[in-house]
Amino acid sequence: MFKILKIIVDEEKCNGCGDCKEICPKGGKIWKINKVAHASNLQYCHVCTICAMACKQDAILVERNG
Repeated sequence: MFKILKIIVDEEKCNGCGDCKEICPKGGKIWKINKVAHASNLQYCHVCTICAMACKQDAILVERNG
């Protein structure tokens, strides 16, 4: 069975500060910051959830299925 990973960014809460990218061990490969944060290339994600814990806006949800 495959594990499915989603990183959901609440665009209403995110202010694009970039804390998620800075604290993430693979931040440069996963996070793109414009007006809001966007996560991609999730094959590099370690599912450590540090990004969600560091988000002062409480805008990040890491969801694992499987």
